[in-house]
Amino acid sequence: MVIVDFKILASSSGLGTLGVSGSAFIIESITFILGYLVLRKWAFGPIIKVLRERREIIAKGVTLGEEMQKERKLLDEKISKELSQARLKADTILSDANNEVKDMIRKAENEAMTKAEAIIDEAKGQAKEEMVRAKLKLEGEVISLISEATEILVGEKVDPKKDSKLIDKALAGRIK
Repeated sequence: MVIVDFKILASSSGLGTLGVSGSAFIIESITFILGYLVLRKWAFGPIIKVLRERREIIAKGVTLGEEMQKERKLLDEKISKELSQARLKADTILSDANNEVKDMIRKAENEAMTKAEAIIDEAKGQAKEEMVRAKLKLEGEVISLISEATEILVGEKVDPKKDSKLIDKALAGRIK
């Protein structure tokens, strides 16, 4: 065993001049070493274990965060694709609807033109009929006028058969 004379240590070294006693220094050193050994046996192990667990939790959190960012990026890309496809579908639907409307307008115009042509044809037919009626009426009036003129020229009433023949000759330009 080592016997240390604390007085010699305190006085001969510079520690005594600083107001530190050698015996107090050795006692404090032994207390520190014992405290360290006790802490190492019962405290440092659990503290280090807790620190490791926290480090693992933090690492897992960082890894999870990175994975979530990757998943978010993938979801953003998927959403962008879906939106793009939805826009394309909407554009296609609008284009188809536009084409259908144009076709409907063309059909309506064609039907209107067909109906207008039918109305025009009917009006032409009616006009022809009216013209034929007017010609017949005019012819009848002309015949009546010629008959009267013939009566005046001849001076007597001619029977309807002769009247007809004279009128026909007059119309044909054969009256002498």
